Amino acid sequence: MKTAIALIQESIRTGTWKQRWCQFALVGMVAFMASCNDDDIHTGIEPDGPRPEWGPTIGDEMLAVIEALDSLQTGPPLHELSAQEARQAPTAADAVMAVMENNHIPMPPSQVDTAGMEIPVDGGSIHIRTYTPRNATEPLPGIVYYHGGGWVIAGIDTYDASARALAEKAGAVVVSVAYRQAPEHKFPTAHEDSYAAYAWVVNNAATIHIDPARIAVAGESAGGNLAAAVSMMARDRNMQIPVHQLLVYPIAGYNFDTPSYQMYEDAKPLNEPLMRWFFDKYLSSPEDAQKPWISLVDAPDLQGLPAATVINAEIDPLQSEGQMYADRLEEAGVAVTSEVFEGVTHEFFGMATVVPAAAEAQELAVGELKKAFDK
Repeated sequence: MKTAIALIQESIRTGTWKQRWCQFALVGMVAFMASCNDDDIHTGIEPDGPRPEWGPTIGDEMLAVIEALDSLQTGPPLHELSAQEARQAPTAADAVMAVMENNHIPMPPSQVDTAGMEIPVDGGSIHIRTYTPRNATEPLPGIVYYHGGGWVIAGIDTYDASARALAEKAGAVVVSVAYRQAPEHKFPTAHEDSYAAYAWVVNNAATIHIDPARIAVAGESAGGNLAAAVSMMARDRNMQIPVHQLLVYPIAGYNFDTPSYQMYEDAKPLNEPLMRWFFDKYLSSPEDAQKPWISLVDAPDLQGLPAATVINAEIDPLQSEGQMYADRLEEAGVAVTSEVFEGVTHEFFGMATVVPAAAEAQELAVGELKKAFDK
C-alpha cells in the first residue's frame, strides 16, 4: 500500500492533488464530526525522529509537518532552484495533507463558497478569489488577504486554508489576491498590485457582498508585508484606510543580524538562505531594501495607521523583526495586539487541522478582526 507521502508526491507530479484532497475531505467528514472534542487539545500526532538542532523547542505536531515536508522535498533546497522550479516544489500545505492522511484526520466540511475573477491593475490584470460564508444574506465585513511566498513562490491555492478559516471564523468575505510575482515582476509590482486590489474591493464592495465601511487587510510572511504596506499606501494616497491589519509573521526588515536570524538561520521551512533568495529575486537594488514598504521597521512615519494584530512564530528568523514592527506601531500610537506562539515555525498559521497553536492563533486573529468590524 502506498504511504500518504507517496500518494501526495504522485498527485503533485500528475496534477491530481486537488481531486485527492477533495476525496479525502468527503471520506472523512462524518468521522470528523463524530470525533470533535473542544476539551481535547492533544492530537496524538507524533514525529518520527528527534527534535532538530535548529528547533529544540518545536512541538510534536509541528515537527511532524516538517518531517513530512522533508520527505516530499527530495530535490535541492529551494534557494538553489530557479523561481520556476521552486514554484513546482511541494509546499507546507502539501505536508499538512500528508500528516492528515497518515493520522487519519479528515478535513472539516467547508462553510464557504468560492468564486474567481480578474481585476484590472497597472499594466494588466490579476486574479482574485472570494470566500463568502454560505447562506449570507446581508453585506458582510471584508478581508483583503495576501498570501506568502517571498513575493516569488506559492499562491492562493497554497494558502487556501488560511483564507478559508478567516472567512468561516470571522463571518467575513475574504478576497485572496494573486499579485504578480518576481523575478518576472520586480519591486514594487507586488505592492502596487496589492494596493490596486484593496482599492478595487473598496470601490466594488457591493458587487461581492461586502460592507464598504468594514474592510480589513491580512497577510502571511510576504503577504504580511504587503498588508502592512497597503495600510501605509492607503493612508498616504487618501484612500479609505483598512479598519484593521492582520500581520502574520510579516517580512518587516532587511537585517540578517537580528536575534531570531542568529538563532534560527537554519530553520525550516524558512531560513536565511531562502530569505536572501527571495530578496534577490524581488528587489532590483540594495536601495530597494531600505524603502519603507520593504523595511517596515525603518519606516519614518507610522502614525495614522489602522490597529494591528501581529502574530509571530517562535522558531522563525522573522520573529524579531515582526516583534520590532509591533513595538514601532505601538510607539506611533497605533493600537496593537501581538503574540509569539511557541513551539511552531514559519507557515504554521494555516495548519489548524494538525497544529493546535494554529487554531489558537486563528482565534486570536478572528477575535481582533471582529472587534474592528463591530466598531
